[in-house]
Amino acid sequence: MTLYLLSLLIGIVAGLRAMTAPAAVSWAVHAGLLDLSGSWLAFMGYRFTPWIFSLLAAVELITDKLPGTPSRKVPQQFGARILSGALCGATIGAGGGMLVGGGILGAAGAVIGTLGGAAARARLAAIFGQDLPAAVIEDLVAVAGAAVIVLSLA
Repeated sequence: MTLYLLSLLIGIVAGLRAMTAPAAVSWAVHAGLLDLSGSWLAFMGYRFTPWIFSLLAAVELITDKLPGTPSRKVPQQFGARILSGALCGATIGAGGGMLVGGGILGAAGAVIGTLGGAAARARLAAIFGQDLPAAVIEDLVAVAGAAVIVLSLA
């Protein structure tokens, strides 16, 4: 049951920041918090995978604040977040033999995180009168949430 909840929650993080979730999950696999040896998801723990996802997450944290960045709700962005959530949810679920259920819950969480995150950020931006503080708060929620989720695997 706990792995299902964590799969849903990491999906929500993927909805907030598409690359933060796989970076965190990849580090968890690399550190041995999830044993995926023999699974097709074992690549999540390979030597360079966490570094690649971390670099992509850092780039996303920067580009998210640029004025030309498309909405997270356009099909390409939305789809990437759903795939990211499904991958991360499946990875967490696979640690307990619940790959499919984890993937489904991760994808569902990504939908929740994408739509809920967009609404919350819009409200915060209206309160602050600008988007940047709202975006930084969203970053902090995503990174802290991802850290708490993967540390719960220990």
